Amino acid sequence: MSIDPGAQFRQYESDYKNKSLDISNKIGHLPTFSGGNRISKMEEVEKLISAADTLIKKMEMEAGGLPQPSAKTFLAQVKTYKSDLAGLKDSFKKAASASSSTDAARAELGLGAMATSAAERGRMENATQIMEQSTNKLVAAKDQLDQTINLGADVMTELDAQRTKLLGASNTLKGADDNITKARTILSNMARRIWQNKIIFFGIILLLLFAIGIILYVKLRPHNDDD
Repeated sequence: MSIDPGAQFRQYESDYKNKSLDISNKIGHLPTFSGGNRISKMEEVEKLISAADTLIKKMEMEAGGLPQPSAKTFLAQVKTYKSDLAGLKDSFKKAASASSSTDAARAELGLGAMATSAAERGRMENATQIMEQSTNKLVAAKDQLDQTINLGADVMTELDAQRTKLLGASNTLKGADDNITKARTILSNMARRIWQNKIIFFGIILLLLFAIGIILYVKLRPHNDDD
């Protein structure tokens, strides 16, 4: 049974799409809330953005560990999702800023639900400023983390390329070793045949010498007078 190498990536991708849709819907409804309810909804959006950001990082790490060309295709999709999330972050900032401006305008015009006092307006503005500062710090921290993740992904890609080169070199060395073994076997067979030919050659020489000796003996032995 074959295993789909991109199954885990697609699971992360499906989770991200659900998170992205939920974030978009909640950002669209932010202007309908005010005061404490708006702050609560903004916190929900921040958590969803953080979860979506984590899913993108997981997709990037998963894609970086896949073989080519699948890795290239999945990393291109990750780039698209990063752009999508960046757009959602910008929309969230604009919605949060617009909501803060609306609350401040209502407070100044006395159109709040219960005509809040100046002290209450001051507390609300301070809370809004603190929240905006926290949001900006969170976004900056996420951007820094994104850069670190991107660097890690680049390092993993480079390591994968180096591993591929090493495997290729290993296969080349293995092929060379096989060729050397074959050559050694051929040389061994040739040496054995040379020794066999030498033995046959010396054997022939010995036979020839023996035959010459017999001929000389027959030619040179003394002849009887009767002959």
